[in-house]
Amino acid sequence: MTEFVTSITEGVKVSVETYYYPEHSIPHNPEYVFAYRITIENRSPHTIQLLNRHWFIYDSFIRREVKGAGVIGQQPVLEPGESHQYISGCNLTTEIGKMFGAFTMTRVHDGSRFLVNIPAFLMVVPHKLN
Repeated sequence: MTEFVTSITEGVKVSVETYYYPEHSIPHNPEYVFAYRITIENRSPHTIQLLNRHWFIYDSFIRREVKGAGVIGQQPVLEPGESHQYISGCNLTTEIGKMFGAFTMTRVHDGSRFLVNIPAFLMVVPHKLN
């Protein structure tokens, strides 16, 4: 199953596409591995920079919270009309989970900060929906 969700906050569009990786998962352990591709599009009239990420990750048993600088070691600067894409992953202990969160951005011209929503997305082992 692949899920695709999107949201726009203050002119910044965030799209998420998810993938399940059975070849890296160990169901009897239990460990289920998912990847997600994030695309951030600057549709605002301002140059922006991604400073931080804040994720909430849920499966049937565990709630995790992850905070940190940038994404995969980067704090990209996006001019109006530019986009940035990256791929990351998440391990779950159950066959169904979800993630959502926010990016802290700054407008380069005046240093003002704002939050951009990362839309909630599901991670589901494909056979679970049959």
